[in-house]
Amino acid sequence: MTRYVIGPDVAIQLAHAEAVIPGVHQVLAPTLLRSQLLSLLYQAVRRGEMEKRDAERRLSYMRGLRIRLLGDRVLQNVAWKIASQLGWPDTFDAEYVALTQLQADAFITLDRQLAHAVKDLVTIAPIEALSGSN
Repeated sequence: MTRYVIGPDVAIQLAHAEAVIPGVHQVLAPTLLRSQLLSLLYQAVRRGEMEKRDAERRLSYMRGLRIRLLGDRVLQNVAWKIASQLGWPDTFDAEYVALTQLQADAFITLDRQLAHAVKDLVTIAPIEALSGSN
């Protein structure tokens, strides 16, 4: 089983496509994913980029996705170190990287700058990896 950490950008893309993730993959994310996803969808509706019913459908998809959400003390300590090491202003992205280091095989993000910043810390995988049966 391949374990992937996904960021909120990937979660939104998966929800938009209503993607089916094969059982050979396990999807992980920090617990903050729920709040980030809710906020991103709310903002998209407020900007007029999406209808509320579409946002609700994407939230419903994510709530039904088999995803393991983690956020313990060890994860937070590692995230703090990563954010400090990279000089980041907060620890949000660092939680995804920390979780990848601690529990997963690779991190999937659509953010090229983030992927580049952490490529020496974790393995980066493309979103298409979730549809394959590696």
